[in-house]
Amino acid sequence: MATGEIRMKVLSLYKSLLRESQKFSSYNFRMYALRKIRDEFREKKLLTDPARIKEEINFAEKNLGIIKRQVIVGNLYSTEKLIIEKNN
Repeated sequence: MATGEIRMKVLSLYKSLLRESQKFSSYNFRMYALRKIRDEFREKKLLTDPARIKEEINFAEKNLGIIKRQVIVGNLYSTEKLIIEKNN
């Protein structure tokens, strides 16, 4: 993959992860997922080894699938909103 293609793939994956994480009905799960995604991408921002980058892309794709499934499960068993959510 060319550098531009990798960059576009990573950016697309990042946006997809953030978008899916916004769908969590639970405030705590939603905020944890968003924080974790941002922290992980910032930590890996300076990677240059193509093999390592591909590894991280595969890991992120797996996690995207996990988040999608967890959002569905979370919506099946939704709870009342927290006070912090009601005030915003």
